[in-house]
Amino acid sequence: MVDTTTLKPPADGARGSDPDTFFDAILVVAFGGPEGMDDVMPFLENVTRGRNVPPERLEEVAHHYARFGGVSPINAQNRALIAALRPELDAHGIDLPIYFGNRNWQPLLADTLREMRDDGVRRALAFFTSGFSSYSSCRQYRENILDAQAAVGPDAPEVSRTRMFYNHPGFVEANAEHVADALARVPEARRPAVHVAFTAHSIPLAMARQSRYETQLAEAARLVAERVGVDDHAVVFQSRSGSPQVPWLEPDVCDHIRALADRGVRDVVLSPIGFVSDHMEILFDLDVEAREAAEAVGVDLVRGQTAGTHPAFVAMIRELISERLDPGVPRRALGRYGPSHDVCQPGCCLLR
Repeated sequence: MVDTTTLKPPADGARGSDPDTFFDAILVVAFGGPEGMDDVMPFLENVTRGRNVPPERLEEVAHHYARFGGVSPINAQNRALIAALRPELDAHGIDLPIYFGNRNWQPLLADTLREMRDDGVRRALAFFTSGFSSYSSCRQYRENILDAQAAVGPDAPEVSRTRMFYNHPGFVEANAEHVADALARVPEARRPAVHVAFTAHSIPLAMARQSRYETQLAEAARLVAERVGVDDHAVVFQSRSGSPQVPWLEPDVCDHIRALADRGVRDVVLSPIGFVSDHMEILFDLDVEAREAAEAVGVDLVRGQTAGTHPAFVAMIRELISERLDPGVPRRALGRYGPSHDVCQPGCCLLR
């Protein structure tokens, strides 16, 4: 069971008398990204370590980053999210420090946990910048934290996580408002016929079958589409990086756009609901490749924003933290499935 730790009792007077609700820091955990061309290849090697990705594929992806000077916006966007979260926590009396650690690039999780240990942090509550359950989007984050704890040593802080948030009202509201903003950019006369494609990172089918990734994406898309009043919508996938011989989730967003053109659809709104920030896989895979595919078949494409620092999304993070500090706080969720669990069961979201 990846999340299991031996809890240490809190010091007298610390927040929460129950060890299950005692936390002395918040840890924002993200994927990470390069911040210059010298970082790109080492970053890509970190991301693909153990996956037998051919060097030519890494070179191809490195060229994507080169179009943007080797800088992924993901770190800056996560720092902006933390900056927005601080006053939100303060306004609700949550005075815990916020730390930032990445899985694949600086600030790396091990370095952040060392800093936390040196600051006296004993038990942190982590928020993962991923709202859906799968190996890549949840379990691997937890494994990376365990690896970082092992690197720091026996005095590394304990780390628990907040729940998945795909159906939280704040996440739905943030995405719905961004979809509504995108729809407003479609000519009014053509708006009733617009198609909304909700995009998410593709993963291997074998991985998807071990998780609720597809179910959660479909539910999040349904909730957002219902809120903005769009009937014609679909979940599609992007950013495939695996071997062509291995089946991954489909349809690919570019193939979907071409199929829509064959159907006579003229206007498409893309909503990258599977992501929380406009990082490189949005800038290249959607703003470059998907846009080129749309232009080639005469489809007008409008891309909505990710949740980013939308006030409802920031407030949602604070709610997820509050409900772990105080079991009496309502655990809000929309739709069919209710709030996700806090602690994953053994075997949850295995790689295969």
